[in-house]
Amino acid sequence: MTEVRYDWTKEEIAEIYHTPLLDLVYRAATVHRENKDYAEVQISSLISIKTGGCSEDCAYCPQAARYNTGVDVHAMMPKDEVIAAAEKAKAGGASRLCMGAAWREVRDNRDFDKVIDMVKAVNSLDMEVCCTLGMLTESQAQRLADAGLYAYNHNLDTSEEDYKRIITTRTYDDRLNTLKNVRKAKITVCSGGIVGLGETVEDRISMLKTLSNLPKHPESVPINALVPIAGTPLADQPRVPIWDMVRMIATARIIMPRSIVRLSAGRTEMSTVEQAFCFMAGASSIFAGEKLLTTPNPSFDTDMAMFELLGLTPRKAFKNGRPNEVKEMETAG
Repeated sequence: MTEVRYDWTKEEIAEIYHTPLLDLVYRAATVHRENKDYAEVQISSLISIKTGGCSEDCAYCPQAARYNTGVDVHAMMPKDEVIAAAEKAKAGGASRLCMGAAWREVRDNRDFDKVIDMVKAVNSLDMEVCCTLGMLTESQAQRLADAGLYAYNHNLDTSEEDYKRIITTRTYDDRLNTLKNVRKAKITVCSGGIVGLGETVEDRISMLKTLSNLPKHPESVPINALVPIAGTPLADQPRVPIWDMVRMIATARIIMPRSIVRLSAGRTEMSTVEQAFCFMAGASSIFAGEKLLTTPNPSFDTDMAMFELLGLTPRKAFKNGRPNEVKEMETAG
């Protein structure tokens, strides 16, 4: 079993990242086989429960109120629609439902009460429930935990050094404080980043260092390829080379051997062969369903055909225990 470390240096991570590609994929695949069922992939579905009108200025996001991206602002989705979406996702093979709201931070109001009710309802369907709602206080995290929330997504996006170029309306420490609050409430952490923002390789390595040096590695590490959206400041960014994604996934797999590394946004631009390389490199989760919040995504049927071709099987919900009973990753299967 691979040793889990929390003291990776930038130099060590850079050496891994720059390993000749086939050697890197082989090493990552070896680590993957030592620590997890490499043919098992978690399928998550992501829905937007409150769309658009966000006060943040994230340079990649079509939901920021200050950008004209054609995204209509929608109020909170009714609970029955959320349950219907969850049931459809479960029927398609998903074991986790992630609910996203375009908020800067959670506020203690009626909308948050509605989210709590949604968490309870989806949890009762025997699905893992994840939320991404912006910044979170310790007491708010505890309310979500008490409702049965399994995971909370709060991505670092890029390195601390690069962060102000992408977002000015909050700080990197704001991000890390939310992750601390999620941990205190014993909710599992989902945190990764985006490749293709115009960041340097050094920024990617710095972000991976931050994630791998947390007191406990995130249980889920999403690696997103930027989907450039017209109207955002990053609309003209070139598509990320697939090999950059493979390097990021492989490096994350090696330095965080027991985390689930999620091949996230950008899959619609990838061929089956390119996605197969990502699975070889250690990806063990995907988002499925037609949309990721507001951007296109492959359909469940397309993904199931790919799973059959590659010999992959969907991971069952709660494999590492129920909410607040999640086994330590050091002993997780």
